[in-house]
Amino acid sequence: MNTKVIKNIILTGMTFLFLLSSCQVVNKYKSPEIDSANLFRGENPTDTTSIANIPWREYFTDTSLQTLIAEGLEKNFDLLVAISRIKQAEANLGMARAAYLPSFSLAAQDTYSRYSIKDGQKDVLGYSGNQITMGLTATWEVDLWGKLNRQSRAKYAQYLSSHAYRNLVQTSLIANIATTYYSLLAMDEQLKIMEENVGLLQESVSTMQALKDAGMLNSAAVEQSKSLLYSTQIGIPTLKNLIRHTENTLCLMLGRKPGVIERTSIQNQTVPETLQYGVPAQMLAKRPDVQQAELAFRSAFELTNVAQASFYPSLTLNSGSVFGYNAVDFAKFFIPENLVLNLVGGLTQPLFAKKQLTGNLKIAKAQQEQALLNFQQTVLNAGKEVSDILYGFQNSLSKNEIRNKQVESTKTSVYYTQELLKAGEANYTEVISAEANMLQAKLGQVNDKLEQLNYTVSLYRALGGGQ
Repeated sequence: MNTKVIKNIILTGMTFLFLLSSCQVVNKYKSPEIDSANLFRGENPTDTTSIANIPWREYFTDTSLQTLIAEGLEKNFDLLVAISRIKQAEANLGMARAAYLPSFSLAAQDTYSRYSIKDGQKDVLGYSGNQITMGLTATWEVDLWGKLNRQSRAKYAQYLSSHAYRNLVQTSLIANIATTYYSLLAMDEQLKIMEENVGLLQESVSTMQALKDAGMLNSAAVEQSKSLLYSTQIGIPTLKNLIRHTENTLCLMLGRKPGVIERTSIQNQTVPETLQYGVPAQMLAKRPDVQQAELAFRSAFELTNVAQASFYPSLTLNSGSVFGYNAVDFAKFFIPENLVLNLVGGLTQPLFAKKQLTGNLKIAKAQQEQALLNFQQTVLNAGKEVSDILYGFQNSLSKNEIRNKQVESTKTSVYYTQELLKAGEANYTEVISAEANMLQAKLGQVNDKLEQLNYTVSLYRALGGGQ
C-alpha cells in the first residue's frame, strides 16, 4: 500500500477524532453544599485547634497502649481486608483507564477456497485458492462523549473510597483497642477494691462476732454482716471471668491468640479537663465515613453522566481492522508488496433499545439522589455524635467533685458507725449500710474515670483522628 495514502488516512482519522472528542458532555462534579452552622448543638467554634490532628502516638501516652495499637495496626484482620480492598479498587481503576487505549491482538488466518469458475473456465469445484493473512488486529471505542472518561472517574472515586474505608477501619480499630484497654484497667481497679473490701468486711464480721460473744449483739447482726461479705466475695469470680474474656477480645483485635494483656493501671491515666474539637468543617473533612459518603455520591454522579452519554453515537474500530501481510503462500510472504492495512470502523446511533437506555438513566439518577441523601444523613449523624460526646464529657467531669466527696463521706461514715457500734450507740444495720455504700462509691469513682477516658477516645474517633 502507498505510504502516502496510509499517512493521509491516519491524519484524517486523528483530525476527525479530535473534532468529535471536543463534543463531549460537559458536566463537572461539585461537592455537595453543607450547612455546618450549629452542627455541634449549641457550639459554633472558631478555634481550629482539633485533637484529630494529633498523631495517635502523642494522643495516647500510655506506652503499653501504644504497643498494643501498633500491633493491631500491623496484624488486625479487618484492617488487612481493608488493604486488600484498596488493591482491588486500584486494579479496577487501572482497567477503567486502559479502556481509552485500543486493544491489539496477533492473529493469523489461512483461507482455503474452491471455485467452479476460474478465468472464464467452468469446472465444478475444480479450482482452488489459498490466502494467508497474518498481522495485528485492533479494537477500539473512541470516547466521543466522555463515557469512558466518566467511567474512569467513577472508578477513581471508588478507589478513593477504598482508602477512606481503610481509614475508617483504622480509626475504629485504634478507638476500640483504647476503650477495651481502659476497660481492663477499670476492671483491675474494681477487682482490687472488692478484694480490699472483702478484707474489711472480714474484720467487721470478726468484730460483730466478738460483740455477740460479749452479749452486746445478737446472732442476726453477725449473719447480716456475713451476708454482705459473701455477696461481695461472690462478685469477684464474675469480675475475673469478665477480665479474662476482655483480654481475649483484645487479643482478637490484635490478630493474636488468646493470652495475657500487658497493661499499667487506671491511676496512670490522665483525663484532660478540656478537649479541643475545632470547627465542623475540619471534622467533615477528616471523618472517613463522611468521605466515603461523598465519594459514593461522586461515583453515582459520574455514572449518571455515563448513562446520559449512552444515548449518543459510538464510534468503534472493530476486530476486522488488520495491519500485516497477505499472500497466497509463505514463499513471498514477508515482502513490502504484501503489506496490508484494513480499517473497519463503525458509527452506531441507538434508536430503539427496549427502553433500556432510558431505564438505566432513571436508575442512575435515582441512585445519585440516594447517594446524596445518604451523604446528608451521614453529616447529620457526625454532628450528632460529636454533640453528644461533648455534652456527655462535660457532664461526666462535673461528677468528679461530688463523687470524691461521696467516697470520703462513706469512709468516714464506716469509721464512725463502727466506733459507735463498739460503744453501743449504733446498731449493726447502720454499719452494714455504711460499708455497702462505701463499696458502691469507690466502684462508682472508677466507673466515672472509665467513662471520661472513653469519652476522650470517642471524641478522637468522631473527629476523624487516628488516620
